[in-house]
Amino acid sequence: MKIIVTDEVAQEGLALLLNDPRVQLDIKLGLKKEELHSIIGNYDGIITRSGTTVDKALLDAGKNLKMVARAGVGVDNVDVEYASAKGVIVVNAPFGNTNSAAEHTMALLLSFCRNVTQANGSLKSGAWKRAPFTGYELKGKKAGVIGLGKVGGRVATRLKAFECDVIACDPYIAEKRAQDLGVKLVSLDEVIRTCDIITVHTPLTDETRDMIGAKEFAAMKDGVIIINCARGGIYNEQATLDALNSGKVTGAAFDVWSHEPPDSEVLKGLIGHPKMVVTPHLGANTFEAQVNVAVDVSQEIIHYLDEQPLENAINIPRFDASLMGQMRPYLNLVNVLADFIIQLVDTNVNKVTFSYTGNLAQYDCTPITVCGLASLLNRRVDQDVNMVNAQLVAQRMGIVVSEEKSSQSEAFSNMITVSLEGSGEKRLISGALFEGIPRIVKLRDFQMDFRPEEHMLLLSYGDRPGIIGKIGTILGESDINIASMNLGRREKKGEAMVILSLDCAVPADVVEKVKKATEATFIKPLYLVTAKG
Repeated sequence: MKIIVTDEVAQEGLALLLNDPRVQLDIKLGLKKEELHSIIGNYDGIITRSGTTVDKALLDAGKNLKMVARAGVGVDNVDVEYASAKGVIVVNAPFGNTNSAAEHTMALLLSFCRNVTQANGSLKSGAWKRAPFTGYELKGKKAGVIGLGKVGGRVATRLKAFECDVIACDPYIAEKRAQDLGVKLVSLDEVIRTCDIITVHTPLTDETRDMIGAKEFAAMKDGVIIINCARGGIYNEQATLDALNSGKVTGAAFDVWSHEPPDSEVLKGLIGHPKMVVTPHLGANTFEAQVNVAVDVSQEIIHYLDEQPLENAINIPRFDASLMGQMRPYLNLVNVLADFIIQLVDTNVNKVTFSYTGNLAQYDCTPITVCGLASLLNRRVDQDVNMVNAQLVAQRMGIVVSEEKSSQSEAFSNMITVSLEGSGEKRLISGALFEGIPRIVKLRDFQMDFRPEEHMLLLSYGDRPGIIGKIGTILGESDINIASMNLGRREKKGEAMVILSLDCAVPADVVEKVKKATEATFIKPLYLVTAKG
């Protein structure tokens, strides 16, 4: 495999490729755009960082390209969609800085607790003062880790080494991972209420943006210490400043900001606050991390040559054409089922089972299973999960994935069932194709029959007269139109389940009204990206 390296990449990280007789590695730095385009056609792969733009023009010129390897986390300089269309695999190195970020978290925490930055400045100015810099020990403190992924897990381990009592909140990992780390999984509320130290290690998503705001600060213990080496905006920054000024938070250590460089008055107030230890997004800035990202992308190239799964592939390589011909109609179905059921689970998933019944069970259903698994995990992790890396990501999260087949179908020539298990609960959904269109035919043990739509509302309640009318009235008063309704029940005046297809999303306050009016035992608004359009 002939590979060109166009940006500065740690030589130590490229050693795997340099020592592999199957690889010819050409390091050509500082090429002009025209020069690179004129020679890229000679190469099977390209290793870049942020200095090379891998756009349509370069991909078109790279007629033999099979892989683009970005030695770093971001892929903003790579046209991933166009690469996918041309069958070019794109890989990156999202975890090469894991240890670097974990250590920086501890460095900031210890710097605050022992007043390192203030004492350093004082002594360098010529003063000899000790009393003003009396600090705090970590031993015996209760520390809460929000997000127990690779970085959060390492931080938890290090906090335990300092003899902290460590608890963690992460609804998206299996309980086994927490057990392996020796950490107790609890609710976010418990972390907020009981911890002396709170550190966040989650991605920044719609769910986590401003996750800790004025309400959460009010519920914290007086004198809490907070850390953010993850993403700016997880802590509401105005609320953080208010909590520092009020004394509720005794100190904070931040490496990341909602705007970088920081430009608002709130951010300037935080950075200049005497109770803050701050750094300019240095979590990944170590020499070792730069070597690690080079090692990671080099390892991915070796995996490709060995025909092994790629852990950090951004896009989806094509399956064998004949296999895809059999499975393609069911890939959309399993995506819809996965998109639906994962929204019904608010706890840790320990096991995922894909069941195939009917004629479909005669075939190798692995592509469908992996596609469905990728759809599930993409709702749960801060990493692009696809058909290449889904099983590896699930394994890392401690999730057991199983596949079951039966030629005996209940009522359909082919049916797919997805079930999720974890923390004492189980969710199940079944679907089939009707003239090529996905339909959901079973939820839990309720027989249903409806077409998934972009906006839906699912609820369970005790079956009794007038409930449907109440739901319609509340939604109508909120100008939410019901497109269709499907009702399932096992017996009169028993438990009923209704699923509504709606023209728009249901606000949280309206959901609460419906729940109260119907005395619903379960209610969930759903947004199905897979049904959009």
